[in-house]
Amino acid sequence: MKINIKKTKNEVIAWIRKFFEENGKYCNAIVGISGGKDSSVVAALCVEALGKDRVIGVLMPNGIQSDIDVAYDVVKYLNIQHIEINIKDAVDAIEGQIDYPSKVTTTNLPARIRMATLYAVAQSYNGRVANTCNLSEDWVGYSTRYGDSVGDFSPISDLTVTEVKLLGKELGLPDKFVNKAPIDGLCGKTDEDNLGFTYTVLDNYIRSGEIKDPSIKEKIDKMHDKNLFKLQLMPKYYCDLPTLSNSEGYYIDERVESA
Repeated sequence: MKINIKKTKNEVIAWIRKFFEENGKYCNAIVGISGGKDSSVVAALCVEALGKDRVIGVLMPNGIQSDIDVAYDVVKYLNIQHIEINIKDAVDAIEGQIDYPSKVTTTNLPARIRMATLYAVAQSYNGRVANTCNLSEDWVGYSTRYGDSVGDFSPISDLTVTEVKLLGKELGLPDKFVNKAPIDGLCGKTDEDNLGFTYTVLDNYIRSGEIKDPSIKEKIDKMHDKNLFKLQLMPKYYCDLPTLSNSEGYYIDERVESA
């Protein structure tokens, strides 16, 4: 089923407005700006929903970022306030106190520092943090838990990469923002290099269940199953004792099924 992108754009903008009406009526949207399609589209959606004066872009290079000029172009094009915070000192300080940081540690730590930075900005500038993940990334777990996988509201996490690009065009964003080769910002490779398949193949599989290469299907399915935990709430132990859980002060047991 083909997406009605104009309808989707209007619905997402309305959804963002509703979220802020209910969860921060006078708050700002805080968006980490990488210069890629996801952060560009999310920032543009927030501008449409809230106005440019209520959107703050945060640029977070880790030392020298070769493509940071595109991130500057995004905030200039959208005419939004921006803050640049270089996370290198924070990343180096933590890694420097671990004798033998693993490759997984050095790859994922910057994403977690960036999210901590976004929340620091949000709490200083009366904001709510935008999650910029899309459905394609979430489907195969291509995000860092407690890094770019979190936020206060998520406008495009139910849209594939293909659909996000269409949304960017519908919003009138320049081609260089919408079709910039997606780079994870962590190891310097493109997303598709890391994944081992294209987003076109993945998106078609997600929406239609169709895929030609059985080996790629198997890889996608394994990644999806392995990484589902990233989208779930943290497991917790449930005690059998009742809890005080309503405003009138009555103890009730929420695990008792109603008749």
